[in-house]
This record gives sequence, C-alpha cells and structure tokens, in this order.
Amino acid sequence: MSQFGGPNDFYASGPSADASYNFDMPEFGQELNFQSFDNTQPSVPPNYDATYAQPPAQGLGGFYDPTAYTDTSFGQDKSGKQGGAGGTGNEFDDEPPLLEELGINPNHIFQKTLAVLNPLRGTDQQILQDTDMAGPLVFCLTLGGFLLLSGKVTFSYIYGIGVMGCIFFYCLLSLMVIRAQVTFGAVASVLGYCLLPMVVLSGINILITIQGTLGLIVSGISIFWCAISASKLFATAFSMDHQQLLIAYPCAVLYGGFALITIY
Repeated sequence: MSQFGGPNDFYASGPSADASYNFDMPEFGQELNFQSFDNTQPSVPPNYDATYAQPPAQGLGGFYDPTAYTDTSFGQDKSGKQGGAGGTGNEFDDEPPLLEELGINPNHIFQKTLAVLNPLRGTDQQILQDTDMAGPLVFCLTLGGFLLLSGKVTFSYIYGIGVMGCIFFYCLLSLMVIRAQVTFGAVASVLGYCLLPMVVLSGINILITIQGTLGLIVSGISIFWCAISASKLFATAFSMDHQQLLIAYPCAVLYGGFALITIY
C-alpha cells in the first residue's frame, strides 16, 4: 500500500504491463463424452390415444383438439334426461296431487254434500263407501264454532255424542247388512256429512232465538232432514233394500241429541 499515495491512485494508474490473464479451460485429467439418445419410438404404447399421436396440422391444434376426447362418463345420465324430456318430462309430473295423497277428494266431498242437501238425489255407491273424514271434521268444527258464538262451549258434547253414535251405528249396521261390508270409516263419514242441517240450525240460532214453538218446529225439520239423508245414504252405500225406515229411527234419535245441544 506504500506505493500508492492516495486512495484513488490505484484506479488512476491502470493495470500493470506485466499482468497476464489466462482464459484457457483447465485440464481435469479426463475427457467429457456426452451421450446422444434417440427420441424416436418404433411403436405407440397400447394405452396411448391414437388421436394424440398424430402431429398437429397447424398452429396450436395439438394443444386443444375438440375431437380428441369423447366424454362418455355421463352418457347414461344425459340419455336418461333426453329421454325424459322427450317422454314424460319432469319426474314430478307423475306424482299424485297433494290432496289425493292426504285422502281428500274434493269431488267426493261435493257429491256427498249435495246428497245430504237433496235426499232424493241419487249418488254413486262407491262415493258413499269412501272413508272421507275431511267434510265431517269441517262440519263438526263449524257446528262447535256457531254454538260458541251463541255462548255455548259444547265441543266435548259434540265429540262424545258423535263417537258414541258412530260406534252404535257400526254395530247396528254390521248386524243388518248382508250383501256389503260395513266399515267404521264409511259409517262415520255418512253420519258426519248428515250433520249439515244441524250446522244450519246452529247458524240460525246465532241470528234469532229459536226456543219455544218456533224452535220446536225448526228443530223438528232439521232432525227429519238429517234422519232422511242419513238413512238414504246408508241404504245406498250398503245395499239395504227396503230397510231405510228401520235405520231412519236411530238416526233421528242421534240427531235429536245434537238438536237439544243447539237449542238449549
């Protein structure tokens, strides 16, 4: 460091004339032999798709070829969907309506209601043998609601008289009917639908007081109406020829109890 006076003297002096540089590669004592490989294959492997073995025609065709791969994994599902679209359509189209699954048939309810309102009207036997409880339940709740508006809480009486009446008529009809099979559901359905005149009577009782002579007359008409309708429906449903009058008397007694609840 003594031969340079300042810090920049080394860079100002430049390289010395005796400096020599050797750029030759050193000898390692052995030769470097690089082996060459042949990338060409004599045949295509068996699991190789023949479509990809073909060289691309031009551009980037080799990177993406729409015809190189065929999607068959969902072929069955697609064929099923196409068949459904051309045939039945949605799978829920074959499902029955919700009311039918719940056992509620509006047409049968309407036909039974008309049969009660008009006892002389003919009704199909199959409709009367249907164990439909939607209409009777509505009529019982309506009767209890009208009596509640009149200041009478009689839901327990309606339930008790109704259940006891259904059991009594089921036993009675089982002894009287010979050519048909009596079911408890059909008996309860007929008795519940024939309660409609009592519902009308309880509705009238909200508007006017039907006690006294007027009450007896209106109640008598309602009881007669219920008895004739119930006996006619029982005779049609269970093929009870010439037995309508025999079953009409117990029906009148049963609906007479509902009339007493309504009036008093």
